[in-house]
Amino acid sequence: MSGIFAAFRTDAPMDGGTWIAADARVDDRQTLAAGLGVPHESARSDEELILHAYMKWDVRCVEHLIGDFAFAIWDGRARRLFCARDHFGIKPLYYAHRAPWLLAGRSVDALREHPAISDALDDVAVADFLLFGHKTDPAATTFRDIRRVPPAHTLTWSRDGGCRLHRYWELPIDEPVYRKDADYAAELRQLLDRAVADRVRGERAGVFFSGGLDSTAVAATARRHAASSSIRGFCFLHESLLADEERRYATVAAAHLGIECRFYEMDSAGWSHAGRERTPEPLVPSIDASAQARCLDDAADHSRIALTGEGADNALLYEWASYVRYLLWGGRIGRLAVDCAEFVRHSRRVPLAAVLTYPRSRLANDGAQPVIPSWISPDLVDRLHLEERWRDVMRPAASPHPARPAAYFSLQLPLWQDLFDSWDPSYTGVALDVRHPFLDLRVLRFLLSVPVIPWCREKYLLRYAFAADLPPQVRRRPKTPLPGSPEHAKIARDGLPPVMRSPRLGAYAESAYLRALPTSTSMQAEAALRLVTFSRWLAGLESMRVAAATD
Repeated sequence: MSGIFAAFRTDAPMDGGTWIAADARVDDRQTLAAGLGVPHESARSDEELILHAYMKWDVRCVEHLIGDFAFAIWDGRARRLFCARDHFGIKPLYYAHRAPWLLAGRSVDALREHPAISDALDDVAVADFLLFGHKTDPAATTFRDIRRVPPAHTLTWSRDGGCRLHRYWELPIDEPVYRKDADYAAELRQLLDRAVADRVRGERAGVFFSGGLDSTAVAATARRHAASSSIRGFCFLHESLLADEERRYATVAAAHLGIECRFYEMDSAGWSHAGRERTPEPLVPSIDASAQARCLDDAADHSRIALTGEGADNALLYEWASYVRYLLWGGRIGRLAVDCAEFVRHSRRVPLAAVLTYPRSRLANDGAQPVIPSWISPDLVDRLHLEERWRDVMRPAASPHPARPAAYFSLQLPLWQDLFDSWDPSYTGVALDVRHPFLDLRVLRFLLSVPVIPWCREKYLLRYAFAADLPPQVRRRPKTPLPGSPEHAKIARDGLPPVMRSPRLGAYAESAYLRALPTSTSMQAEAALRLVTFSRWLAGLESMRVAAATD
């Protein structure tokens, strides 16, 4: 069963050996090896380093690891299974405890191959997908028998203690760091350089490239670790659906860096494999699955590694109101004056007087009425109290960070798990390891500690630190999200793919509404596409169940 790390009967005799199964990349290997007293660290695999760390520090080994990892260690001495998942949950790790069996692995499909695991669905997880497009419980999966080890958690099993989850890390809250301008730039370049070097390790790499600040900085950094021909950009476009300027900026940025960039138009007529029925769990699909597949295949042909710029937008949110309040409440008026002077010097304009009175930004929908699609089964709404659940999920978020509440909160949202899943080979079917340098712990802690004014306004720190790597058009480019929903535009042009009927669909959607789903607004269109996605996934699951029963 590929993808299973551990599978054993908890009532059977226990092996006395110690072994590891892992999907892991350990960063800052030199520091870890030095702490372990292990010579010639470059000759050792990541799995060996993790096992050495476990042998020295036991379950506290995770406190010494950075990188993307999911692993299981059977400790024959302690008669214990120890599993761990990386800080942000970039690598997947699932488990199922169906007495007498305990299973752990990196793939839902792998665990489902075991006869102890049923196809029963977790109705709350399904309802979350239909309402929000992602599960809100980081430990849930779509299947009732299978759970996910949450990010920054360990799972320990022993015969005496049973299964226990433990959080080993929280994103730190650091005080703002005040330095000279050149020092901010130098440290960011150095930290991103280490993050990229740890993820590339001298190999060829692709970069999912938009010609924006984040991906251009990543590509420029990766280029310093290899010849320009070893770095290639891959850019998605929505030109016929929306006013999309990605091609122009990506072309300019790629020419400036001397790298090749390939373009993939995500707006061909009709729908290609719109439901992605064979994914391990329902996942909101690309609006052009065939173009996405071509891109991923080309990226994998170029290299087994691809980099993204994900995370920089979150870490550099311009939360000037929270930051100003933080300084004023701390009586640091002099510091605020210095930061405002820096703002004037860098931006050449005076901060708006409204800064001190502008209402606080909200981290979530505050006080709005629940938006429950008309087609959701009334029985499901009542049984799971979905209106209350909607209010709970969409309530204003509580964040403990005094100066950067929205940034801190946004980096821990459960929807990150869907982003990571969307790149995972178990979903894409492509052997491509997608890595995120801006989500490196060293980089994030630094970005969350820089003064919001002036460095976070329009991600000014990136513009300043990477001025030599960014062509003028990109350096001056304002933050420009797509002007609308590609899904809504696609549905308005090509119509909605049909809902696929199956025996279990009626538990979640009213059949009377399925022939003409409302799609006149972006919210309605995106909700309807989620239903189509789920219906096609569920029909695929049912067909596999029937096929298995007839074998």
